[in-house]
Amino acid sequence: QVQLVESGGGLVQPGGSLRLSCAASGKIFAIYYMDWYRQAPGKQREFVAGFTSGGTTNYQDSVKGRFTISRDSAKNPMYLQMNSLKPEDTAVYYCHARIKPFGEPANDYWGQGTQVTVSS
Repeated sequence: QVQLVESGGGLVQPGGSLRLSCAASGKIFAIYYMDWYRQAPGKQREFVAGFTSGGTTNYQDSVKGRFTISRDSAKNPMYLQMNSLKPEDTAVYYCHARIKPFGEPANDYWGQGTQVTVSS
């Protein structure tokens, strides 16, 4: 069974930094792509940053220049370095991946989420 586990969230002051991690585990045949989403209270879940199947990176406009997505050569784990954090970055951050387990078709998987709170 495939699982995604995030870590690294917490409380930080405006202008501070955090680094999120996402590790996939289980009987994984292939990881097609991984990305980060977030959901603020009362809002819909939104894309933050991610890798395409070709390995290029995409970012939501509001985080460009402040957030950097990276990963190990094996595509796992994945990281999100968040700098110059703003109160509007406060949300639960979710790791998402398109993964093909051994003997099963590819599917979408989500982590449990990690809370990021930016406040003075």
